[in-house]
Amino acid sequence: TSTKTSEQRVQQQSQAGVKAKHTCDQCGKDFSCKSNLTIHQRIHSGEKPFNCDQCGKAFTQSSDLIRHKVVHTGVKKFECEQCGKTFTQRSHLTLHMQTHSRAVLYRCDHCGKIYKHKQTLTEHLRSHTGHEVFKAKHTCDQCGKAFTKKSHLTVHQRIHSGSKPFNCDQCGKAFNHSSNLISHKVVHTGVKKFECDECGKTFSRSGTLSRHVLIHRGIKAHRSMHILLLQLNKFIYFIA
Repeated sequence: TSTKTSEQRVQQQSQAGVKAKHTCDQCGKDFSCKSNLTIHQRIHSGEKPFNCDQCGKAFTQSSDLIRHKVVHTGVKKFECEQCGKTFTQRSHLTLHMQTHSRAVLYRCDHCGKIYKHKQTLTEHLRSHTGHEVFKAKHTCDQCGKAFTKKSHLTVHQRIHSGSKPFNCDQCGKAFNHSSNLISHKVVHTGVKKFECDECGKTFSRSGTLSRHVLIHRGIKAHRSMHILLLQLNKFIYFIA
């Protein structure tokens, strides 16, 4: 089948009710607005007309520049539900959330700082107690884990007992920690402030967004593998 000309493509889309009047002369993609074509053509030209006046970094779209400028304000509105760490950009929070799913984290009972390695936490504890590491007095009789505060031990023991004393008055769902209940209640407000950069879908919790983003990464990985296999088959056919 011969390749369709730009005029044929525009005519076909017009007949289907889509008025695509502006066509990219590089790849043939059609757009209904000239401004959308202009933005698209920057992919081919590499043009980045929007520059950050703070660091000089350039972007193809003004919206990307606006999102970037948050970094320089110091405002960190994206908070990790697991450890409380805050970030200036949602994408940074998303990457951070993966550390919780991959590894056990160690939390300082004195200041709340989170560490990936137990040895790092042990060394950090010396900043609170001097050269001698503070001795935990409250030990779990189920697994032997020790805590400096009895309240922390009480919360921990709910993992073993299955106790969930905090109930949602909207749906009855129960939680083992009050902070988890507070995070859950956002679901009932209908507010969805966490938006996926890939498809625009919104979520009421950052944790749900983080899991959703992995879907896009899986799709991209699948497509890359599919393309690789097609190229490999062509190569095998060529040398055969």
